[in-house]
Amino acid sequence: MTLQAPSAPIFRRLVTGTVQAGVEEWGGRHVMVARSVSSLRRGALSMEDGETIRVAAASALSFRIPMVMVLASSGADVSAGVASLHGWGQAARALTMCSGIVPVVVVVTGPAISGPALLLGIADLVVMTTDAFAFVSGPAMVEDFTGVRIGIHQLGGAAMHARSSGLCAIEAATEEDALAHVAHLLSLLPSHADELAPTLLTDDPPDRQVGELREIIPSRATSSYDVRRVAAALADDNDVTELWTRWSPQLVTALGRIGARTVGFIANQPQALAGTLDIAASQKGARFVRFCDAFNLPLVTLVDTPGFLPGKDLEWRGMIRHGAELAFAYAEATVPRVCVILRKAFGGAYIVMDSKGLGNDLCFAWPGAEIAVMGAEGAVQILHRRARPEDQESLRADYSERFLTPWQASERGFVDAVIDPGDTRAVVADALGALETSREMLPGRKHTVGPM
Repeated sequence: MTLQAPSAPIFRRLVTGTVQAGVEEWGGRHVMVARSVSSLRRGALSMEDGETIRVAAASALSFRIPMVMVLASSGADVSAGVASLHGWGQAARALTMCSGIVPVVVVVTGPAISGPALLLGIADLVVMTTDAFAFVSGPAMVEDFTGVRIGIHQLGGAAMHARSSGLCAIEAATEEDALAHVAHLLSLLPSHADELAPTLLTDDPPDRQVGELREIIPSRATSSYDVRRVAAALADDNDVTELWTRWSPQLVTALGRIGARTVGFIANQPQALAGTLDIAASQKGARFVRFCDAFNLPLVTLVDTPGFLPGKDLEWRGMIRHGAELAFAYAEATVPRVCVILRKAFGGAYIVMDSKGLGNDLCFAWPGAEIAVMGAEGAVQILHRRARPEDQESLRADYSERFLTPWQASERGFVDAVIDPGDTRAVVADALGALETSREMLPGRKHTVGPM
């Protein structure tokens, strides 16, 4: 037998199976990488493969290093019987134990089918190549049970998971591109939850003026703009990495740096559904807030929302329960939290977008911000529904002047300061610097329950 000196630790080298695992160096940092070999039995996972993933995940947890899994699997190995199910069950438990302690990223480069596909749902982030697909029940079973004929990519392709299910955080053309995306994401994250994210020195001064933001809000209240331009203007070198771009686009979730340190941006997007919140947006926002909170990433929330999206189907599907997910995630978060109200902040959506009531550390508003229970049109219809049509315009103007300004909220302490939009980066950077050493004592309990 020829002995080989591995360049990095490799676990269970002589164990037969489709999964290989070892510690690799990515960008000067150690990462635990488990790769399934799709050329062997189409990547079917045996009990031994499940055990290899378990050992890799347990070692990542012990070493306090990120866990990356590159997966292309046709599912549990049928020839191994129930033992293969036991194997991926062990893998699922081990990955669950990593959750919130070390980052867990799964890269899907081919099929991810049946039970092992559920491992994707346990991961913090999922990156899929364009030819990858994932589902629990395949097209044949769907047709047998529902009579609907559907293709594999229509059922579970990367585009579908990026757009509809919210499973895929980033789409990549090739495996090489996917791994490059993962390496970049890990460079923005700490290796584990007991440390801060690495800093990246930049020549971009924290007090840089962002004068372009003075003109970004359209003069017409119903006109839209791209809130990603605001996040980019605030970030070091205008560099942000958006996650879940196509899923629920009315809420933007992105990572970037301010003052050399990684922050999480969460922002209403007026270009999609006017920035209203629905079930998917609430789930997306809650997941991102919890992710940032787990890995010590301060949150910068940019608010411009007229409220929750109304609809019978939304209410029947659990708008109350899912809308509460976002409020619960913010209320539970202990990282520094800075909120900036750009334009509209109405009703319950104002509350769940990290309002002072939910415990944000500092809240700022632009001079043109409108903070109220509702807009002038709806308020006049309720308060003055018997008024003559010719009087309603003056009533709307009066309501706007008296209530739709940031000054009333500022006078009552719900907004800490009304700021010039051009000073926003400097103000946010100063706020994050002041909050850098803040710590919160967590209550002694097993875990929260929360809405799901």
